[in-house]
Amino acid sequence: MVGFSKLTVRDVPLEHKVVLVRADYNVPLDSNGNISDDLRIKASIPTLTYLLEQKCTVVVISHLGRPEGKEKRFSLRPVAKRLASLLDHHVAFVTDCIGDKVVQARKKASAGSILLLENLRFYPEEEANDEVFAQSLAQDSGARYFVQDGFGVVHRAHASTDAITHYVPSVAGLLLEKEVTTITHAMKSPERPLVAVLGGAKVSDKIHVIERFVKVADKIVIGGAMANTFLSYRGLSMGASILEPGQKDVIDAIYSAVRKKVGDARVDDFLILPRDVAVATSLDKKAERKVVPVGNISADEMALDAGDYAISVIVKEVLQAKTVVWNGTLGYAEIPAFAHASARLALALATQPQTTSIIGGGDTADFVLKWDGHDGNSFNHVSTGGGASLELMAGDPLPGVESLLSAPKSATLNSNKHKR
Repeated sequence: MVGFSKLTVRDVPLEHKVVLVRADYNVPLDSNGNISDDLRIKASIPTLTYLLEQKCTVVVISHLGRPEGKEKRFSLRPVAKRLASLLDHHVAFVTDCIGDKVVQARKKASAGSILLLENLRFYPEEEANDEVFAQSLAQDSGARYFVQDGFGVVHRAHASTDAITHYVPSVAGLLLEKEVTTITHAMKSPERPLVAVLGGAKVSDKIHVIERFVKVADKIVIGGAMANTFLSYRGLSMGASILEPGQKDVIDAIYSAVRKKVGDARVDDFLILPRDVAVATSLDKKAERKVVPVGNISADEMALDAGDYAISVIVKEVLQAKTVVWNGTLGYAEIPAFAHASARLALALATQPQTTSIIGGGDTADFVLKWDGHDGNSFNHVSTGGGASLELMAGDPLPGVESLLSAPKSATLNSNKHKR
């Protein structure tokens, strides 16, 4: 397994200290404001449990949604309730994340207690990476150490991912360590064959990931609406399908890199596009699934999923792989009739335990968790980060990781403000 270059909670003396933890509790809520998927809350439990075992006073910060000011519907209070239930431990909720309420709550807290502070994004200074706000988070919480465990946010330079590390010694939590090492290992030292399955809507969202997989993968499967753009580039009429304009130069470069790697004769064997698709004339939930070859899409039809033959090709490639990285659903999976390819891929991975399966975050994680019904335990790794997992796969630096104290342990830990 690829090593982790940053200090973690295991590397510093945390016993009986006040520890500030950045978690990612940006969880989906239903129409009644109830948590509909608690993967990210559950993923934070190992780090919090470890800190409780060290008799720490744990102060947790997070965000939820994109509030404009202090919107009650984006309060983290429901998260505090769910977290307490999962931990079987009282979680005190504080109705602010800086200021006197935080100071007083922390003073009253005893060793082995947990406080969850209110939504960081109630303050615009959070996303602005504001130094004063970050200093307030550190000072008002009384933290002796900062633990970054919110993998889903480390690709952003925000006050709670970057600036905060200027004011308190900062290390990684167990979730962050696991996410980074698992995904990095799959990209740098995978068991082969490595097959990348890339779906979703936009080529532009995944261009750097595709470029990286051209270099490291043994095969790449393209699905979802992104496949429509590739098929259109190849000269096929896609009817009323969703396409991303302006991608000719990008796809030119991708095919050029593929040809350089595998030769002209093997391009279509390496970069696999669907040869048939499931179409419909509307996005109505009762729309009928019709499978047609990619050259037979009518003007009023939209390609919404891989077809039966394309699905069989995807499954065959996955069954031959030793490592599969999947990011992006393979169709309009919100409608059951067009979730066939994603469901068949999930089944192939879940019934093949000898294959290392890494599921990217975001919509892909949401899909497999609903499909699985067992908290994603049918797969080796279901990531809690969408954009963060993509950027890590692409080899891009993650500000919230780069800003942490580096291993080895000779790094200065008692400095109030350390160099990165």
